[in-house]
Amino acid sequence: MTELERMLSGRLYDAGDEALAAARDRAKKLTWRYNQMDPTDYESRTALLRELLGHLGENSWIEPSFRCDYGAHITLGDHVFINYDCIFLDVAHITIGDRVLIGPRAGLYTAGHPIAPEVRDAGLEYGLPITLEDSVWLGGNVVVCPGVTIGRNSVIAAGSVVTKDIPPNVIAAGTPCRVLRPITDADREKWEAAQQEYHSR
Repeated sequence: MTELERMLSGRLYDAGDEALAAARDRAKKLTWRYNQMDPTDYESRTALLRELLGHLGENSWIEPSFRCDYGAHITLGDHVFINYDCIFLDVAHITIGDRVLIGPRAGLYTAGHPIAPEVRDAGLEYGLPITLEDSVWLGGNVVVCPGVTIGRNSVIAAGSVVTKDIPPNVIAAGTPCRVLRPITDADREKWEAAQQEYHSR
């Protein structure tokens, strides 16, 4: 089993492996280019994102600056918007559904280090996947830790640190992040009325 295979399977792996180092260098070069490009050259920027990422859905966008470890392990669905200064550590898969909004300076960190210092000092690491289901909204400066899934439609308040799975259709906040309440029919009625007023101008 290669170090890449070990890494993507959640086992301990050696991050100093030459093939992994070369893959990280590729991502560094591509993200550097992306972050230096004309911000209004949408065609070229989209082409570069398609080269960097495992998958880029239709009408999805990442504002600069953006950093990641590999890029190839990141999958974006359709109509995803990722705001400024986000960092994705994709030593495991990061799967983002459709219509997801991610606020500025958010971090999705699949990377982990052993608790035992002797193992950590030996340079071994591990990673666990992160999944954001459809229509999730992360506020600014949210941190999502390894192994977390955030359920469909849920909203994570700015500044939260998400250490455990969050169910669908809730509002959650805090460090560590906890469910505050469900998203209710009253929420939908309020915002649908505002939407109707907008369209009736």
